[in-house]
Order: sequence, then structure tokens, then C-alpha cells
Amino acid sequence: MSNIYQFSVENNKQETTDLTQFSDKVLLIVNTASKCGFTPQYQGLQTLHDTFQTKGFEVLAFPCNQFKHQESGSNEEIQQFCDLHFNIKFPLFNKIEVNGNNAHPLFNYLKQQAPGILGSTSIKWNFTKFLVNRQGEVVQRYAPTTKPEAITADIEKLLSVPLKTN
Repeated sequence: MSNIYQFSVENNKQETTDLTQFSDKVLLIVNTASKCGFTPQYQGLQTLHDTFQTKGFEVLAFPCNQFKHQESGSNEEIQQFCDLHFNIKFPLFNKIEVNGNNAHPLFNYLKQQAPGILGSTSIKWNFTKFLVNRQGEVVQRYAPTTKPEAITADIEKLLSVPLKTN
């Protein structure tokens, strides 16, 4: 597979979403959790969304319960939490696994395209972030400790690159 547009995912209402609907956009794909020390990053993700959405940017959040069960709620409870505490406007998807035999194929692809430290393909914790260009290619992986605002310059750079046409 040459880009993320080959994948379909389920939104938090368990409706199939074809990632081609995000073609021509710069994306930040993040595995999230509501009871994590990094949960306040939701606010930074929302700020990025607010700042760059009109320029062709989207945050895609995928709740994950694989790290110390920090996302144990239902999809509805996760949405309520995010609405109440962070008033997020970017899409939340169905809770998934990012590592192991049941890892979602999208995250397997992301990890292969942008390995972690020392070439590791596993995700170490919640709020690991993957930056994707307008062609659906994975450009960069960011550690959970990387705050969303630290990614601003990389997003601006990708948004300034015109879409390649064949």
C-alpha cells in the first residue's frame, strides 16, 4: 500500500469511514485516552484543528485502551468526556488496538511507515502522533511527550506544499 487512503475505519458511531474522504488534506493521526497523563493534549489538538482546518488540516483521534486501561469507556462516554472537558470538533473514531495481533491495519501501516526509536514498530503509549501529507504518505512520527503545539511548523510546511497532480 502506498498511502493511508487504502484503509477504512469506523467512526465512534461504528459507521464505516473511507479515509479517501480526507484525501488532499494534511492529517495528524493520534491514539488517545481519557485517563492518561497526556490527556490535556486534547486541548492542543483542538487548537491545531481550529488554526489549520480551513487550510486543509484534520486531526483524527483513535481512542485506545491498551495502555494501563486508560480508555475504558464506551465510544459514547469518550465523546461525552471530550465534549465536556475539551469541546473537541475533530473526528473521534471507534476504540481500537494499536499493537498486537488485533492492531488495526491502519496503525500497523503507520508504524511500518514511521518506526519509533531504534526502528521499533510498536507504539509505546497514548498520544503517539503520525503526520500525514496531502498524498496520504506518512511523513513523521511524534512521541507521546511531543506536545501538539510543537508540531505547528511541520504542519505549516506540509500545508504550504501544493497538491501533486498526475
